[in-house]
Amino acid sequence: MSDEKRLLAFLSDAFGPPGGEDDVREILRREIEEYADETRVDKLGNIFFLHHGKDRYPKVMLAAHMDEVAFIVTFIEETGFLRFHTLGGITSNIMPGQMILLRGKKDDVKGIIGTKPPHIMKEEERKKLVPQEELFIDIGAGSIEEAEKQGIEIGTNGVFDTKFTELTGGYLRGKAFDNRMGCTVLAQVFKTLKNSPYNLVAVGTIQEEMGLRGARTAAWQVTPDYALALEGTFAADVPGSSPHTVSAKLRNGPVITFLDRTVITHPTVLKTLVNTAKDHSIPFQFKKVPMGGTDAGSIHLVKAGVPSGTVAVPCRYIHGPASIAHIEDLRNTIKLVTEFVRAISEL
Repeated sequence: MSDEKRLLAFLSDAFGPPGGEDDVREILRREIEEYADETRVDKLGNIFFLHHGKDRYPKVMLAAHMDEVAFIVTFIEETGFLRFHTLGGITSNIMPGQMILLRGKKDDVKGIIGTKPPHIMKEEERKKLVPQEELFIDIGAGSIEEAEKQGIEIGTNGVFDTKFTELTGGYLRGKAFDNRMGCTVLAQVFKTLKNSPYNLVAVGTIQEEMGLRGARTAAWQVTPDYALALEGTFAADVPGSSPHTVSAKLRNGPVITFLDRTVITHPTVLKTLVNTAKDHSIPFQFKKVPMGGTDAGSIHLVKAGVPSGTVAVPCRYIHGPASIAHIEDLRNTIKLVTEFVRAISEL
């Protein structure tokens, strides 16, 4: 298994809900720390890897959020079923029947999101979407006491229970590709530039899925001259999508954002990304549907402002139990970001 694939597998399988990014942070620490001149973790849980270059070069910040969309237990029924809320954007249409991994006080607990059996549903019920508030998690407990004995309590976090798998032809399947893809790119780029003269700060940020929270405080501490958010973004190259709604496609290279709901990519950053891709014959595509937001949305507003942008690996079915991506898109994203750091530093 290649180095980037090995790292992605570890990161994809890791447990990392918003506010509980510890496992992901430690994987990044083990992977990057020996290549860094300095490593530190701030009060909120962002992790920083610093490469000190020559004074004449600008400081470039790469940010990849460590958290994934998740669940939090908000109520335990007398019968042992768990009521929950989502952490991040998970739509209720994909929830029923999904396997969930909860981190209890004693150990991890497996469960499944349940609904009323279709056999006893009224005809109109079968045709409509089951709202999230009618769903529950079944962990095989028959009472509150049995649930608590398994280590479950109000505030327990859970994630989709899906293991990383290699498919054929370079396709990869796993959970949390948003944003363990970005974390993989972050690590590989930092390692590649270990002997460069450039000033680079790689940051694993927290709680992006809850409103780009960690990136704001991280950028305040770094005060970078330029910043790039590294992501796994949604690809819509599936049956039923109209051409103008296909934001990105697999096997078409890294996705460059020119606009989303949180940021307009700074012209210098955008021009450098595009020119770098062309100069190095790296395939790329633009994010054609300006939805969503990334850490760049918080970073670019810090202090007097930071010229920022976003580059992402295209992934199908993000914010669900499993995504599908292609290894060549990951590798080309690593190449583009590596060359971008060199190019923006030399301006």
